[in-house]
Amino acid sequence: MSASTVAMRLRAQWLATRRPLSPRCVLLNRPAARAQQFSRTAARPFYSSTTDDTRGSDPKIQNESIFTPLDTFPRRHIGPNAESSEAMLKALDPPAKTLDDFVRSVLPADILSAKDLKVEGPKLESGSMATSEGGYSESQLIARLREIASENKVYKSYIGCGYSGTRTPEAIKRNILENPAWYTSYTPYQPEISQGRLESLLNYQTMVSDLTGLAFSNASVLDEATAAAEAMTLSINALPMARQKRAKKVFLVSHLCHPQTIAVLESRAQGFGVTIEVSDVLKNNCERVDAIGEDLVGVLAQYPDTYGGVEDYRGLADKVHKLKGTLSVGTDLLALTLLTPPGEFGADVAFGNAQRFGVPFGFGGPHAAFFAVSDAYKRKIPGRIIGLSKDRLGDNAARLALQTREQHIRREKATSNICTAQALLANMSAMYAVYHGPAGLKRIAEKVAKMTQVIALGLEQSGLEVRKPVAFDTVVVKKKDAPAFAAKAAQLFLTNFRVVDNDHIGISLDETVGKKQVEEILRAFTTETVDVDELAANIANVPAVPESLKRTSEYLTHPVFNSYHSETELMRYMYHLQSKDLSLVHSMIPLGSCTMKLNAATEMAPITWPEFSNIHPFAPPEQSKGYAELIRELEEDLSEITGFHSVSLQPNSGAQGEFAGLRVIRKYL
Repeated sequence: MSASTVAMRLRAQWLATRRPLSPRCVLLNRPAARAQQFSRTAARPFYSSTTDDTRGSDPKIQNESIFTPLDTFPRRHIGPNAESSEAMLKALDPPAKTLDDFVRSVLPADILSAKDLKVEGPKLESGSMATSEGGYSESQLIARLREIASENKVYKSYIGCGYSGTRTPEAIKRNILENPAWYTSYTPYQPEISQGRLESLLNYQTMVSDLTGLAFSNASVLDEATAAAEAMTLSINALPMARQKRAKKVFLVSHLCHPQTIAVLESRAQGFGVTIEVSDVLKNNCERVDAIGEDLVGVLAQYPDTYGGVEDYRGLADKVHKLKGTLSVGTDLLALTLLTPPGEFGADVAFGNAQRFGVPFGFGGPHAAFFAVSDAYKRKIPGRIIGLSKDRLGDNAARLALQTREQHIRREKATSNICTAQALLANMSAMYAVYHGPAGLKRIAEKVAKMTQVIALGLEQSGLEVRKPVAFDTVVVKKKDAPAFAAKAAQLFLTNFRVVDNDHIGISLDETVGKKQVEEILRAFTTETVDVDELAANIANVPAVPESLKRTSEYLTHPVFNSYHSETELMRYMYHLQSKDLSLVHSMIPLGSCTMKLNAATEMAPITWPEFSNIHPFAPPEQSKGYAELIRELEEDLSEITGFHSVSLQPNSGAQGEFAGLRVIRKYL
């Protein structure tokens, strides 16, 4: 056996096992060896594929060990089998003998790549074999994902900032999130085969519209921060043309908005020639609104704010409207079961994250954001809208409505470049509301609010200063050297708190918190014994918000939110909707798509593992090393495959990718 052959075998062993190289492999570093290797690669015109990739466990296949895994992705997930592929090749005009011949006939020779892709394969178990395709088998991939997941640390997170813990009802997780009849359906452009999902998304819109007190809601957008950016662009488009053309345009943002929202706004505004001004929007009777005057595009407030307080924005709304501007409000759907909805105090736009309605943290997403507007802005709202029409028999039929606003029709004149929705997650949140109903949601909200009051009283009883008001689910407490305290709490109590600044800690509660968690939180702050039962008994006497900000209007009165409160009833309803749709469980869908229908069940399974689903996006980096590894590997693999120097996974849709690309180009220029 030649030295080069031995070296190649040792190199393959190292790539497969990551074990230290034998000294004999240094042969590969010699120029002659490298030249010989590259000359062999260059002889291959492009990456070769054959119909045998999909052939089953055929004993006639050559050069395959009996130890080679059989649960390979090509065999399991490439639809046409070898015989079908060969029949299709023969049916071509002119016929092609092989897949390689077909590729040569349709692609210019100068774009066929001779590059060998260096994509990391499986770390093999002792004594096992690589797949014949060189990649992971399904079982090997699950094992590798278990390794990556083990690098994440699942701590209890009270960080907040628009992300809350939630209990995903098992009936919804099993029958929607993990159900291919829901996650493989195509975008519902054809209403005849999409009535189930369209009805569920209509439920989502109704839920959002009712809770926000606004006339129109879309079928979801991407996340809260980009929804804020959409609110800003809507505000620009709603101005008279003369105001849109002013040299100076100012979007006034409350300093009490979530920090990630402000960051995205500042980035997005640069492309529209808008100045983002962050200030106290209510200070001195909204003096900044008066000072900005005709340059005002709109105002953004947070309700409840990022520190847990609430304010009355009625006066602000009046001043903004006198200047023909738009008032947008970032809000929390669960809080709105208790608080006056934005539509009732003059807000034109309300948006936020529906994540706490049954969708786990997931390290920040994907989640369904919501976006609602008053009737005056219904033709300016971004995203997809579900409406009701009549079919040929006169029955109600759901379909996509007001599509003339959208990019696929109006092109550059569209109100937004968003052309999709977080439909699967929106459907989960809609079913969460259907399952709990208005009374159930209010019970959850009241429990969260009262436990938050218990925390605030317990901290004050221990001599700590608490920021007022404590309106719903968040307490901000004064604590010297807050970063060091938060690090110690994570180390000793496996608990994450928010570091507001050097002297303040934030604590945000959710429906997963109970007596045990309340006692643990208080123990992290004080060594004194606090009787939480006694504190809870006195909560009714503690005013949380002014009477003027307490909700009095009804919500979720439609029968769908008042009919399916047992698991059996809910499952029957979900399956009733499912039966109206076409998905991959019924048929092939011959349409190009970037949706989830291309993901194998093996790839989908880990999204419900706690190590992936229960990590807060702002958890300390040492708790999310598995996510960091997953992201790094994917970025490197995509860079290798595409030939680009670097890849970013930050954009969460094609629409956001367009903005990211334009930002990179502008930065380069």
